Amino acid sequence: MRSDLSLKWSGEAICAAIGLCLGWMTLLTAVTGSAFAQQDPSKYPTRVIHIVVGFTPGGGNDLIARIVGQKLSQNLGQPVVVDNKPGGGAIVATEYVAKSAPDGYTLLVGASGAMAINPAVYTRLPYDPVRDFVAVSELGSFPLILIVNASSGIKSVADLVAFAKANPDKTNYSSSSAAFQLVTELFKQKTGAPMQEIPYKGANDSVMAVISGQVTATIADAGPVSGQVKSGQVRALAIAAPGRTEDFPEVPTMKEAGADVDAVLWSGIFAPRQTPPAIVKKLEAELMRIMKSPDVVARLKSLGILPVGNTSAEFAAILAADIARWTDVARAGNIRIEP
Repeated sequence: MRSDLSLKWSGEAICAAIGLCLGWMTLLTAVTGSAFAQQDPSKYPTRVIHIVVGFTPGGGNDLIARIVGQKLSQNLGQPVVVDNKPGGGAIVATEYVAKSAPDGYTLLVGASGAMAINPAVYTRLPYDPVRDFVAVSELGSFPLILIVNASSGIKSVADLVAFAKANPDKTNYSSSSAAFQLVTELFKQKTGAPMQEIPYKGANDSVMAVISGQVTATIADAGPVSGQVKSGQVRALAIAAPGRTEDFPEVPTMKEAGADVDAVLWSGIFAPRQTPPAIVKKLEAELMRIMKSPDVVARLKSLGILPVGNTSAEFAAILAADIARWTDVARAGNIRIEP
């Protein structure tokens, strides 16, 4: 009797176990199928995409994120939300995205300051721009301009270098971030001009320091400072870019002015490292298309931003080259920041 009962219950237990296994297999199939569907470019995206910006609203990186985000939403058929997470020179936002799910729904607008210059100057960072991210596409570049007070007797790069060498204790420059500090450090290394850094909290404060005569010079984004240049509040000495810009055709490049400095900053889209290649490829294609659309080109140029839109491989190569370059500049200038 006991033997039969035991046999009966064993059979029921086996059936229950089989049913449970089948249930788990069904669930596993559904989850696996969902994961594969997510990697299929034709299925992505199916919900809101978040673009994280490491700066407050209104700046160049925020504006480019909103312009591109609007177009990306139209093209992909899903909402794109810009999330501003300022703090620590964009370290807060960059770390946040590095630790986000690699599913294509959390992206970073990464500026060269956070991705190429921070690694060169910080002794420790909570992220690695190469190990933790996939470079999807460069969105735009920001030409830099060297300016002095309009009433200054310094009228050229040669004048500035000569003044600095003759007055090393009186020559200084304003800087609002490690990016501008390293670009100016490169200028110093190429020209031999001794200049002391005076740090400021923001780019506007840095420019105002030149206008008020608190500092000798500064290097700033050409777009935001164009108004002060055109109104005659400051004098533009040179553009730190490969070629002259449309806004300032009369201003020579650094190389034309005798300083071998080519230092264009950039901003682009990054995704967490394990993001499926198919999703990265779809985003890459969309971003390249967006950055070539006439309305986007016109809007960005009006802000002093040069549209780019390159491949993931091209952007990754630029990132690697810039990290190496700025690391050399920081090492030569003995510039290190303890977090």
